[in-house]
Amino acid sequence: MVAFHASALDGVARNPALPTPLLLRLLAFDGGGDRSPPRGALQRAGLSESAVRAILAHPDPGVRIDFALSARAEPAQRARLADDPSPKVRAALAYGPEVYDPRTKVAPLPNAVCVRLLDDPAPSVRTALLDSPHLAASFVASMATHHSSAARREAVREWEILPPGERSALLADPDPGVRRAAALRECRRDARVTAELIRDPKSAAEALRRGLLVRADAERCVAERTHLAALAGNPSLPADLVERLAVDPDEAVRLAVSLRPELDEERRMAIDFTAGDFDRGDGVQWVRDGLTDPKVLRRAAVSAHPLLRRAAVLSPHLPPDLLRLLARVEDPVVENRLGIHHPDTPEEVLMRVFARLGGTFSAWMAETHPRFPREGLAARYADHADGNYRRLAVRDPAATPALIERLSHDPEVWTRQAAAGDPRLPLHRLREALHVPELASSTGANPALPEDEMAAVLNRAGVPA
Repeated sequence: MVAFHASALDGVARNPALPTPLLLRLLAFDGGGDRSPPRGALQRAGLSESAVRAILAHPDPGVRIDFALSARAEPAQRARLADDPSPKVRAALAYGPEVYDPRTKVAPLPNAVCVRLLDDPAPSVRTALLDSPHLAASFVASMATHHSSAARREAVREWEILPPGERSALLADPDPGVRRAAALRECRRDARVTAELIRDPKSAAEALRRGLLVRADAERCVAERTHLAALAGNPSLPADLVERLAVDPDEAVRLAVSLRPELDEERRMAIDFTAGDFDRGDGVQWVRDGLTDPKVLRRAAVSAHPLLRRAAVLSPHLPPDLLRLLARVEDPVVENRLGIHHPDTPEEVLMRVFARLGGTFSAWMAETHPRFPREGLAARYADHADGNYRRLAVRDPAATPALIERLSHDPEVWTRQAAAGDPRLPLHRLREALHVPELASSTGANPALPEDEMAAVLNRAGVPA
């Protein structure tokens, strides 16, 4: 198949205006064994029942795998692959979609389907399910009594919702990995469990970070300098030991102390700490645990400590005053995270991220944010020296068809592709661009592409009628 015919076909497969008969024709395509339906056809949103049936019945397991990994398919649709004859397909279903956009939320498979996959005869399927990031909390908790030690170990993730009897059973589990995982959850409230864990090199650091400490153990660890950076953040560390670690010669230890929740702002900022320019503050657990708590968010967001602000900005629940405050802090990490996680990020912040990081993931997240500016971009950027900015002119609802056509001839390929996918592109140029190799995919996805042109793309690509 000629390369740009394949590109045009990939574009048509993504086209939101693709008629159902052409979609079904595309889904039946097997390419004579050397080419399958494009992934864009298999991972469309809102697939009809006839389209889903065509995918489920396709002889190529790769087609069914692509559908199993679709973030746009309904869980009940994907769940119909639970009886697929290929373990590779069932493993793809069990793990679920690979999601790179943090704003994309994937609904979990029904619990009953997960139960079947957990007992699948293929080990790869069982492993994929336990590795999945898309499991419902209720299903994870239900694995606490499963015969598989790997499943019981995963159930510990939902420790707080497990009944007391199941917690006790996990703490006494015959598998040492399960017992250790359970103990690391229980140690927050049990000093005896903590004391046992800190004697085990495999669990000592985590137990010192989160466990309930007795003073003797805390003093011994300070004296022996055992995992001090972890210990410095422990909520139960006695106050006098906190003060001692606040002046420790190890910079990582002082930084950990500076992040403690009980410190007031004056004491916090009196500590000699250094936060890295790209340190995101992901380890500030009390803020991460409080992203829906207005009081926690306010304490972190108004702090002068950069890592507290960077942790707080992960919350999509920031009240308007805190959002405005964080939008003014001139911290690139904060701005990047606002563009990714907050639905009301101001336009000027999104533009700053785009201007600073054009061509990166964070810039793409800013540009695809619902609040990224649109009006006025054509007047500001259509003649900009940087093609990455000229591309923004296509986003402007006031951009004329003549401007869109001009930009479809731009020296910068990304700008040409953006213009080729815009429905305002004049029809003669739309037909022409369909035969330009680097524009074929964008043009094929253009919703203004006439149905006869879509059909012609399928014909040229060898898709049987």
